[in-house]
Amino acid sequence: MYLQILVSLSIVFILYKLFRQRQDGKLSNSAFVIWFLLWLAVLLVFWQPEITSYLANILGIGRGADLVVYLSILVIFYIIFKIYVRLSKIESQLTKIVRKDAIDNAKER
Repeated sequence: MYLQILVSLSIVFILYKLFRQRQDGKLSNSAFVIWFLLWLAVLLVFWQPEITSYLANILGIGRGADLVVYLSILVIFYIIFKIYVRLSKIESQLTKIVRKDAIDNAKER
């Protein structure tokens, strides 16, 4: 029971920070909705763990814990992919800036 309260308070704090980032314009609407739903799902599963077993049975997976692990791995890989794409874009932009600066410096000399 204490763990459930502690986790619930932690998730409420995370949701508060999520709302603050949205208000400050640091988070897009779509990212906000995705993260909000994800944390609500975590809270729901933490209070009602039998939901995962029910969904696992529907999907033909043995245990609810296995379903959570599979979904977590998928989410982690998706986040890694998004980070990779963003880093590649930043690297490309940085290369363009450095090339332009080098050309401008060469013209000055």
